Amino acid sequence: MTDNSEALTRRTEARGGEGSAFVLSRGVVVLFAVACGAAVANVYFSQPLLVTMGHDLAMSPALVGSVVTLTQVGYGLGLFFLVPLGDLADRRRLVVAQLLLLVGALAVVAAAHTAAVLLAGMAAVGLLAVVTQTLVAFAASLAPAAGRGRVVGLVTSGVVVGILLARTASGVMADLAGWRSVYVASASLTALLALVLYRVLPRHSAAPPTTLRYGQLLRSTITLFARERLLRLRALFGLLIFAAFSTLWSSVALPLSEAPYFLSHSAIGALGLIGAVGALAATVAGRLNDRGLSRHTTGIALALLAVSWLPLAFTRSSLWALVVGVILLDLAVQAVHVTNQTLIYALHPDAGSRLIGGYMVFYSIGSATGAIAATSLYTVAGWGAVCALGATFSSLGLALWAFTRHSAPDSVASQDA
Repeated sequence: MTDNSEALTRRTEARGGEGSAFVLSRGVVVLFAVACGAAVANVYFSQPLLVTMGHDLAMSPALVGSVVTLTQVGYGLGLFFLVPLGDLADRRRLVVAQLLLLVGALAVVAAAHTAAVLLAGMAAVGLLAVVTQTLVAFAASLAPAAGRGRVVGLVTSGVVVGILLARTASGVMADLAGWRSVYVASASLTALLALVLYRVLPRHSAAPPTTLRYGQLLRSTITLFARERLLRLRALFGLLIFAAFSTLWSSVALPLSEAPYFLSHSAIGALGLIGAVGALAATVAGRLNDRGLSRHTTGIALALLAVSWLPLAFTRSSLWALVVGVILLDLAVQAVHVTNQTLIYALHPDAGSRLIGGYMVFYSIGSATGAIAATSLYTVAGWGAVCALGATFSSLGLALWAFTRHSAPDSVASQDA
C-alpha cells in the first residue's frame, strides 16, 4: 500500500480549469470514503431505533418495518433516476446539491410527529442518500485503470464503516438524547461535508459528460443491461447478497431487545463495530480484483455468506455465535460488492454512473425484499425462520456462481461473456 509503484496518486486535467491539474491523493480518496460513509449511514440509522420510533409515534409492528422498506424504495428510485445524472452533469455540483437536499430530508425526519411525515421523510432520505454512488463513480473515474480496484475498495470501505457505525452511533445517541438527535446530528455533518466537497472536488470528472438527454440517459441504462451479460450477472449477485445482508440487519434488533437479552440501543448498535471487519474485506477484494482474481474472490465470499447463517441461528442462546456470524456475513457481502462494482465500472468508464446506478437498483431491491420479508417472518415464525430465509438467499447466490463460474470472467479484460 506504501509502494511508490502502487501509489494512489494521479493527475488528470481538470476540464473546468485552464490547464490546472487535480491530484487524486490518498487524502482525497479518504475524503471520498468519509463522505460516502456519512451519506449511506442515513439509510441505516433507523434500524436500532425501530422499536423506539414505533412507541413514540404509536406505529404498529408492520408499519415500523415499513420504515426500513420505504427508505430502501426511495434509495432504489434514486439509483435509477438520480445517479445516472453523474454521466450528464458536473459531478461536483450534483454531489453538493444532493447533500444539501439530504439535509432538508433529515430535518423533516427529525421533526416528524406523525407516522406519515416520518415515512415520507425516510423515503426522501433514501432517495437522496444515493449521492454515495455518485461519489463512488466519481472516484472510479479519477483512478488509473491499473489501480481502480484499490480505489473502489478504499472508498467502499468507507461505505462499509458508515453502514456499520450508523447502528452504533444511532444507538448511543438515542440512549443519550433520543432518536431525533440522530437525524439532527446527521443533518449538521452532511451540511459540513457539502461545503468541504465543494471546495476540494474538481469541477469536472476525467471523462467528458455524455451528450445524451435525460430521457435517453435513462433508456441507455436499460440498454446496457440488455447488452452486457456481466452486468446482469453481477446485478443478480448484488440482489442476493444484499437480501441476505438486510435479512440480518433489519431484524436482529428484535430478538436482542427481548428475553433473555433485553439489550439497549447502544448495545444493539455496537454490533456494527463487530461487523467493521467488512471494511478489511473491501480493501482486500479491491486488490484481488486488480490482480484478476474476481471469480475466485466471489466464490469464496459466497460460500462464507452461506456458512454465516449457521452460527447466526444460535443467536438466542449465544451472543458469541452472533458475533461470529456477523463477521462472516459482513466480510462476504463486502468482498462480493467491491468485486461487482470494480468489474462493471470497467465495462464502460464513460457510462460509470449509469452502470453503478443500475447495478445498485438491484442492491436496493434485495435490501427492501430482505427487510420486509425478515420483519414479517419474525412476527409469525421467529428467529429460526429468519435465519432460514437468509441462508436461502445466500445459497441461491452460491448456486448462481457455481452455475456460471466457467463462463464468468476473472477480469473485465478477459471477458466477453
